[in-house]
Amino acid sequence: MIHRTPEQVAAQRSRDTIFVEDARVTEVRTFPGHQYIFRLHSPETARRAVPGSFVHILCDDAIPMRRPLSIMRAHAADGWIEILFKIVGNGLRSLGHKEPGDRMSLVGPIGRGFEPSRSRPRALLVGGGVGIPPMIFLAESMQADDFDWQALVLMGSEIPFPFEPGESIMETEWLGKEFVAAMPLMEDWRIPSRLASLAHFNGVFRGYVSDLARKWLEAQTPEDLTRTEIFTCGPGAMLEAVAALARQFDVPCQASLEEYMACAVGGCAGCTVPVTTPDGPAMKRVCVDGPVFDAATVFAEA
Repeated sequence: MIHRTPEQVAAQRSRDTIFVEDARVTEVRTFPGHQYIFRLHSPETARRAVPGSFVHILCDDAIPMRRPLSIMRAHAADGWIEILFKIVGNGLRSLGHKEPGDRMSLVGPIGRGFEPSRSRPRALLVGGGVGIPPMIFLAESMQADDFDWQALVLMGSEIPFPFEPGESIMETEWLGKEFVAAMPLMEDWRIPSRLASLAHFNGVFRGYVSDLARKWLEAQTPEDLTRTEIFTCGPGAMLEAVAALARQFDVPCQASLEEYMACAVGGCAGCTVPVTTPDGPAMKRVCVDGPVFDAATVFAEA
């Protein structure tokens, strides 16, 4: 009998959920900064997607390499998913030319997602740039759950946000009253959110989103922190800063990593990252061993 570690079992389980689908574009929304939100009819992916999972999309028949994109929302009953992307390179530029009715091949849903613990219901969700979509998916799953999650969503961007910020009706005692910009979708779900940027947007906290996270953590009592967990996705420097906050305030943190991928199903090992395990250092594949990892195992203390 072949003995498999729990990590290997989990990675195999991730591969077992993957399907190749002929997805159809049903809606396209465009935003400043060459950003797009696509709604795709992709019922198999929608039925199996979890917050933190992603799809591998063939952007154009003339460009053989697929692109990994996080799932922002999924509706199992109606069979759709949403993705957000920003034009970077020829592949995503080609994808941005798609229109409703166009079809594309996708592989998904891929990867291990976030695993919130009900012992820590105070969830701090921190997303930066194209790391915002998994935070939206996670927030929506918490809103739909019958458990009393106490989520706060913080988002950062140095280009216009991929939505029109609105003025929040939910007050924040830990932040100045002048910082009222929020994501309208979160307001609809009754989940507080706040925005951060260095770009001087109205009502937006001036600073990095990790600075905003620090302000919230500093306002919590020691008892509050024992019931808190951080979930984050974004650029590497942001993840490292959020992981450092988690260490400082002694709270667990789950981080979704962004890496270049070739196959995205664990075969090529091109997306490996060094991770600390109980048995010592190891190389893990972001696609199927992740993309979500315990931040403390990826971002070592300086």
